[in-house]
Amino acid sequence: MRKLEGKTVVVTGGAGGIGGATCRRFAAEGARVAVLDLTLEAALKVAEDIHEKGGQALALRCDITNRADVEAALQQVQAQLGPVDVLVNNAGWDVFRPFTKTEPVQWEKLIAINLTGALHMHHAVLPGMAERKRGRIINIASDAARVGSSGEAVYAACKGGLVAFSKTIAREHARHGITVNVVCPGPTDTALFAEYKDGAGNPDKLLEAFQRAIPLGRIGQPDDLPGAIVFFASDDANYITGQVLSVSGGLTMAG
Repeated sequence: MRKLEGKTVVVTGGAGGIGGATCRRFAAEGARVAVLDLTLEAALKVAEDIHEKGGQALALRCDITNRADVEAALQQVQAQLGPVDVLVNNAGWDVFRPFTKTEPVQWEKLIAINLTGALHMHHAVLPGMAERKRGRIINIASDAARVGSSGEAVYAACKGGLVAFSKTIAREHARHGITVNVVCPGPTDTALFAEYKDGAGNPDKLLEAFQRAIPLGRIGQPDDLPGAIVFFASDDANYITGQVLSVSGGLTMAG
């Protein structure tokens, strides 16, 4: 990808399946990567992997639902890696059950992590990007935002909100040279998907059903996502903003 070397990239949820794969790919492209995660030990492991391959990485514990945490983490990023050039909002959480069997306390947590946390990150990095007249933001939503998903009503609502928010920010900040795009994973073999399967009555049957429904015939792997994410961050995507791309093996083919 063009012109990623030396860029400072922040990835939230950077220690997870998709997040970790994304951090490693950015580092392989020559970027300086800030691995932000609620679990510092896991973030340190990703940073260590990057260091072993000769890359630059900084691991930080960050609760994106807490604005003070976000500000403190970004101050460390700027001090050690430089101003943020690329933000990847990847952190997410879900609870898998029918909407009427959920409780408001779960809604609040889902909204805080999947939507409000991303708002905190945008609000913290956009002023600097606007001042420098450049920036790339890639928001990781979900195909649940595009077509719905049984048992994920509030999660889908949050991710749908993130898609709409991304398009609006793309319009507001295009004049500042900032692009904002969205990547929507389909079913992907991560810890979150494992919880989803475990919550089903018959996990093996559920997995088989997904594999039948996906035209490419398999569940996604974390390494299937970074290519699209890194593309949107690169100069190859200079003229692309406000767009939504599904990486789902063809499970959804929304226009």
